[in-house]
Amino acid sequence: MLFTGIIQGIGRVQSISPSDRRSVLCMDIDLGGCAEGLEQGHSVAINGVCLTVVDIHDTRCTFEMIQETVQTTGLRSLKAGDSVNIERSLRVGDKIEGHFVLGHVDGTGVIDEIQERPGEVSIKIRVPETLSKYIVKKGSIAIDGTSLTITDIQDNMIQISLIPHTMEVTNFGTRQAGDIINIETDILGKYVLKEDNIQV
Repeated sequence: MLFTGIIQGIGRVQSISPSDRRSVLCMDIDLGGCAEGLEQGHSVAINGVCLTVVDIHDTRCTFEMIQETVQTTGLRSLKAGDSVNIERSLRVGDKIEGHFVLGHVDGTGVIDEIQERPGEVSIKIRVPETLSKYIVKKGSIAIDGTSLTITDIQDNMIQISLIPHTMEVTNFGTRQAGDIINIETDILGKYVLKEDNIQV
């Protein structure tokens, strides 16, 4: 599946419970208008994590999470009532207005500081050392599934700046310092780095 990091709506977690199948957890989310046309088996990015719809009733969808997803993403910290970013997978002919996002989260970061400034909100995020090599100033990054540009980076601390529109249409408006967020680095950077490391 492929996504663009352009969030299409905000969903609300209804419940999270142990699964009675091979997966670890089941999560019910009210997707609101984003559920229109969804069917069992379709893919949806929830906070940037590509998940499969296993059941659907009106606007409420059930997703299953395996152990890998629980361990490596911030979905493990969600609880009933939390808001999540939603993006449906790309279809042939759709516009790509963000950047290529796969929905395969590389790791999690922690919000260190949130500062409101005239016309923008600046957020500093502490990222794992293992991801720093893929992150460059002015480069693209997906934070909780949202396509953003890195405005600054120092050691393992990155900074992003959000315009009021982004704050309104994503769950960043409810985020606080200390929150765990999902990070997917730019796929192009990964391939470039791998190419540079190839020994001929």
